Amino acid sequence: MASSLLNGAENLTLIRNITPSPKGLGFLRSDLNGIKFSKLKSVTHAKISIKSTKHRITHIPRCSISTSRPASQLRFIQHKKEAFWFYRFLSIVYDHVINPGHWTEDMRDDALEPADLNSPDLTVVDVGGGTGFTTLGIVKHVDAKNVTILDQSPHQLAKAKEKEPLKECKIIEGDAEDLSFETDYADRYISAGSIEYWPDPQRGIKEAYRVLKLGGKACLIGPVHPTFWLSRFFADAWMLFPKEEEYIDWFEKAGFKDVQLKRIGPKWYRGVRRHGLIMGCSVTGVKPASGDSPLQLGPKEEDVSKPVNPVVFFMRFLLGAMAATYYVLVPIYMWLKDQIVPKGQPI
Repeated sequence: MASSLLNGAENLTLIRNITPSPKGLGFLRSDLNGIKFSKLKSVTHAKISIKSTKHRITHIPRCSISTSRPASQLRFIQHKKEAFWFYRFLSIVYDHVINPGHWTEDMRDDALEPADLNSPDLTVVDVGGGTGFTTLGIVKHVDAKNVTILDQSPHQLAKAKEKEPLKECKIIEGDAEDLSFETDYADRYISAGSIEYWPDPQRGIKEAYRVLKLGGKACLIGPVHPTFWLSRFFADAWMLFPKEEEYIDWFEKAGFKDVQLKRIGPKWYRGVRRHGLIMGCSVTGVKPASGDSPLQLGPKEEDVSKPVNPVVFFMRFLLGAMAATYYVLVPIYMWLKDQIVPKGQPI
């Protein structure tokens, strides 16, 4: 029964109006909101890169106005206060229980490759850096003294401070939607596993644009929305699982050029994406001009200074944590299928 619920029919159409390639999961053609993507060659199930065409990536909004993401669409843990307490407990087992099923070292290195960490002298900010797992991948290429880890959770950052390779990193508490860095500060902006808790993801990506120098690159790594109904139910109850076209749209609205999306996932999933992935894509964009983003936004979606009804808070936190449990089980289920189903056959 559990297998039939989780398995479902494979849905290869992850983005609206995309035609699956007959050779696996490569795309022959796609259309995102009327904007064409270039033709891609067939690639393996494990790694798919999506690159915007020249027409699409060179468009920069001028003095555009965008409303914040409606509060009615926020998931149970897609709030700063709930996320703070969620990680208060999760930080205890994050590196040893959560990461092995969703965010492995191989995945991390693959996701960071498009960030072009090609010099030890780069100034890098790791936003939502948490326990420093992603930062460990960054300091393989960049001097630790040039890296700043920012997170709203002191409990997560306490784990980062314990890691020897990160001793020279600057570690600070902060808000991804209101960064304390000066405009045109960093060469690289990295954020992995953080956007899912942002009440207003467009605002966070706008901030990524602001803090980068001219020609700097942002690399945002995050979840992808599931297509299977049961997984979609729990994902939407827990936290934000964006669609691939949403990432691209947010980057382009913020003003980024050369926007690219690279698919990632655990090896034992064999390219399966119907259940969604907590770490499912790496999106990059280049800042084409100095200064702030041309995008104009209204007030913040969530004001953390306002009091919260404790009963409502507790219910949201409890329901969100229950939904998260499903995504602890999914990678175990997929690992078992990988062990049982012969190689070369779909799972």
